[in-house]
Amino acid sequence: MSQTDGISVQDLHAWFGPMHVLKGIDLQIESNAVTAIIGPSGCGKSTFVRCLNRMHEVVPGARVQGKVLLHGEDLYGSQADPVGIRRRIGMVFQKPNPFPTMSVVDNVTAGLRLDGARRRADLQEAAERALRHAALWDEVKDQLEKSGASLSGGQQQRLCIARALAVEPEVLLMDEPCSALDPMATAKIEELLTELKRDLTVIIVTHNMQQAARVSDTTGFFLLGEMIECDETSKIFTNPRDRRTEDYITGRFG
Repeated sequence: MSQTDGISVQDLHAWFGPMHVLKGIDLQIESNAVTAIIGPSGCGKSTFVRCLNRMHEVVPGARVQGKVLLHGEDLYGSQADPVGIRRRIGMVFQKPNPFPTMSVVDNVTAGLRLDGARRRADLQEAAERALRHAALWDEVKDQLEKSGASLSGGQQQRLCIARALAVEPEVLLMDEPCSALDPMATAKIEELLTELKRDLTVIIVTHNMQQAARVSDTTGFFLLGEMIECDETSKIFTNPRDRRTEDYITGRFG
């Protein structure tokens, strides 16, 4: 893959105050594919994805060094706009976080309204498109004015995915998106990932190695702030190059 395609991460370091949490990460992330990031707790997975859309730096005392290129554009360059980057690289968090005082439709269109969209017909159309994209429309089309918090946990997570998709990002980051969900809700999110990668690039952090094996095209293994290896998911799970990857996947530690 050329460095002008997808995301190219070059010598990325990140700190929380004096704590050096990412140590020289180099990674090429393919467009229109699902990349899984696996590794034990505290290895830097969540920090890594937050560096991709410049959310890491909003934490007091946090800093980043290195390059993140999206289609060849340096997201940490002097001309880069962090707010614009977060529109292009959306994020879904571990726990569903719909805005509890907003309706389903207002939750989905919150980002568009922040961008200045006001015409009701346009907002309704965008909401339906995003909800369909998130495989939620058929379940909520008669509940659009109900509170987003009234939905089930799995529906709330897909509502958050729809909210991220409504602003039409190029990349979607997902940080343990199924960890709070039951198996049926998890299966729906996993099915959705296969659909989403037709239109955008997906990066998912997961502790669940079976999930990584099911949904991802490529898997990167992180350990103690370093990326030990990244390869096609089938190779990582059947023939990893590094003994530490094999030890983690087979349950010897982690």
